[in-house]
Amino acid sequence: MSMRMYPYGNTIDEAPAFWQADTLWVLLASAEQTGGRYSLLWEHGPQGSGPGPHTHEQDEEIYVLDGNLTVRAGDRLHVASAGWFLFIPRGTVHSFRVDSQTASILISYTPAGFERVISEMGVPTKVRTLPPMGLPPTVTDSRQIFKVLAQAGAHWVDEPDALRPELEWGDPSQARDLQGRPLSP
Repeated sequence: MSMRMYPYGNTIDEAPAFWQADTLWVLLASAEQTGGRYSLLWEHGPQGSGPGPHTHEQDEEIYVLDGNLTVRAGDRLHVASAGWFLFIPRGTVHSFRVDSQTASILISYTPAGFERVISEMGVPTKVRTLPPMGLPPTVTDSRQIFKVLAQAGAHWVDEPDALRPELEWGDPSQARDLQGRPLSP
């Protein structure tokens, strides 16, 4: 039996917001609002932010509103600025890095699900600013982190991060979650 759908709308100022790592996320549309079909997040991050190599079970669409990013998707490297769009099919290894002082992007996922990584592991906030630098994560148990990632269809990829070569591949002390935070041993 399919879920009855209703029109839905929200704004960046009114939608639920979360701080995760050094990034502000605003959840504009979740599985609950779209019957699981789609999710949409507004992300505002500082220079150097962005996830390391990962895949997920959703298609991902990225639209750059302002700022500059370097995006690795599969074996391609893209330099993106305002007005740039990228479709990343599910299962594709990808990562990105903010190259400008800050960047704002819209990220959508089809079907919904990935937004759980943000809503379940982020710090709820009412303000629309970057989080304080060094904000401690809400979840530090690596088992819980990997459980949420798996339930959300996200998979960390243990390979060198082409966008962050200073991190050594295979060194457990360098293990990071999808937002670049160190994982607890």
